[in-house]
Amino acid sequence: MAKTQLPDAILVNKYIAGDENSLALLVERHQSKIYGYIYSKVADRDLTEDIFQETFFKVIHTLKSKRYYNEEGKFLSWVLRIANNLIVDKFRNDKKMYMKRDTEDFSVFAMITDSSPNIEKELIKNQVDMDLKKIIQELPQDQREVLMMRYYSDMSFKEIADITGVSVNTTLGRMRYALTNLRKVIEKNQIYLPS
Repeated sequence: MAKTQLPDAILVNKYIAGDENSLALLVERHQSKIYGYIYSKVADRDLTEDIFQETFFKVIHTLKSKRYYNEEGKFLSWVLRIANNLIVDKFRNDKKMYMKRDTEDFSVFAMITDSSPNIEKELIKNQVDMDLKKIIQELPQDQREVLMMRYYSDMSFKEIADITGVSVNTTLGRMRYALTNLRKVIEKNQIYLPS
């Protein structure tokens, strides 16, 4: 089996045994999900980079000291919990961070694009993005969190359940309620979503 196809658990053990390249493979394998998860929470690229790096400093320190890590085949979930704890610490230490969540870099439904946009379509898209941002911010925290992890970090419901510490059924319920609440507000306010 090629080294790039080895399971996370084996790569972790190889890293602990001194194979530095194994950690590089783990980072490469999970980088986009971890980065996406952090960005979905903080919506600031510089801050995301900082927290991403700090997350892996903690991962390295923990693995090298052989403390607090019990391999159960859940390396990604473990790393995401570390990232989540760092994000929570950042929120606690910097109350102004909530204001950074709504930036020009952050577009809730950025996938609503047109390969040849004209000015009218661009104005409509910008208005829809602004409306959706407002609606999503009004969702309860648990629903907003699941929605962001699912659509912007491309996480499975199992991964989301592991990170948030609830069952998969609870995660699915939160997503269902989030989508139901979004639909109700969209219909109530007659928000037009161009296809």
